[in-house]
Amino acid sequence: MTAPAPQTVREPGLPSRVTVFEVGPRDGLQAEADIIPAAVKAQLCRRLYAAGVRDLEVSSFVPATWVPQLADAAEVFAELDVPAGARAVGLVPNLRGLERALESGVREVSVVVSATESFAKANLNNSREGAIARAVEVIEQATASGLPVRGYVSMAFGDPWEGSVETDAVTSAAAALHEAGCRTVAIGDTIGVATPGLTTHVLEALLAEGLPIEATALHLHDTYGQSLANVYAALRLGVAEFDASVGGLGRCPYAKGATGNLATEDLVWMLHGLGIETGLDLNALVATTAWLSRYRGVRAPSTVATALLLAGVDDPEPLAMEASPT
Repeated sequence: MTAPAPQTVREPGLPSRVTVFEVGPRDGLQAEADIIPAAVKAQLCRRLYAAGVRDLEVSSFVPATWVPQLADAAEVFAELDVPAGARAVGLVPNLRGLERALESGVREVSVVVSATESFAKANLNNSREGAIARAVEVIEQATASGLPVRGYVSMAFGDPWEGSVETDAVTSAAAALHEAGCRTVAIGDTIGVATPGLTTHVLEALLAEGLPIEATALHLHDTYGQSLANVYAALRLGVAEFDASVGGLGRCPYAKGATGNLATEDLVWMLHGLGIETGLDLNALVATTAWLSRYRGVRAPSTVATALLLAGVDDPEPLAMEASPT
């Protein structure tokens, strides 16, 4: 049976191509209970590259005591053969993390700040302004070393401790990252509470404050099922870069109640239905989700992956690492 595909209806005014920034190996795995071996993580990255992913966040150089699931970042990077023209990004929390990334041969890094004081203390072990200052220091040092930098502003739409977030706090944090040298700033709905109206409001404020549309991305979680609606609202403003996690893996380990990231398969189904190019092979992404789910013994939350697997999409060439972790 031929695998279903979305019927394409092109809507005028939307971007013709979108960058899907895949965060599954890093943000997707960082809060999962099981610790996956480096060889399996590297295989996941290879499968994602084979599915057409060219923008991939591989791991994080944070202390093992913070995120033990990613303690093997250097080993994972060492096992990768990054395709020509593809990115392999490592998140770094501070200058020591940057040093470790450079020692591992990483050629692009990312940094994260918070729009709120509470989350900065919980997630970044710093004040809001202190975390921004530390990120700026990392950006400047990375840029001096010839590394591009991507930035994240977490808790841009809501905070589990503080509730609503002042838009000025989001715009000032994003401006600090961009002015320091971040090529892209991903605005994060860390607990998944944004709605299309709020998404439009925050993005319009960012653009009004001078953040270029080409430097603007969205990092969405699907806690309340609003992520695709928020993508559509952002597309109508010209945003053309969205973070997603294969299979819908992941959540923030420091934000109570946050559930999975926007699933890459769900995002790609919608984008392809709108006639927007991504360069991604949807069936290969679904097969990768099936492979990782079999390995971990869990069901992935991606709606599209579930539907296509029921329709008969399978893994035509399973790679060698098929053994269960148990």
